[in-house]
Amino acid sequence: MKAAIFGTTTLIAAAALGVYVWQSGSGGPAPCGDTAVAGSAIGGPFELVSETGETVTDTDVITKPTLVYFGYTFCPDVCPLDSARNAQAAYLLEDQGIDIGTVFISVDPARDTVEVVRDFTDNFHEDMIGLTGTPEQVKAASQAYKTYYRADDSDPEYYLVDHSTQTYLMFPETGFATIFRREHTAEDIAATTACFIDQQS
Repeated sequence: MKAAIFGTTTLIAAAALGVYVWQSGSGGPAPCGDTAVAGSAIGGPFELVSETGETVTDTDVITKPTLVYFGYTFCPDVCPLDSARNAQAAYLLEDQGIDIGTVFISVDPARDTVEVVRDFTDNFHEDMIGLTGTPEQVKAASQAYKTYYRADDSDPEYYLVDHSTQTYLMFPETGFATIFRREHTAEDIAATTACFIDQQS
């Protein structure tokens, strides 16, 4: 599925959930960027299964500034590209002496087993955490983060999953900081993340 379609879906899903993006310049310049998200809280408790087979919660996973992304391993283009970009942002920050986490949460639990998710994340960053779970667990995590996903049931084996594509910057103590969209580069993400970390130090 083409990136443009995913981008449109993201905007539609955000509107449907009451989450909107505005230019924060009207309230004065934001130190780490000119956009923010408003509408309702993003993030919260979840319980999923890690790539090691252990049941984990959000507090087990988000122990440092962390980039959180929802996708699926059979995704033909968007998810691999976004995951590679997020991993590259983590490597760029590592070069600056800044340690962040990267998390990939599957929205395709029927196919994304523990082993499949582990193989997928290992392609991008040795420390990227892959999470899957039951359909109910995945749905609860998605709802907490205000994401959208819907499987195309026209093919029982090779179906695609339509889903939102934003990446969230989360902190263990303060929670949600900002979102990154598809047009943000690894350099953008690294710079903004470093700014938020500096603001909290």
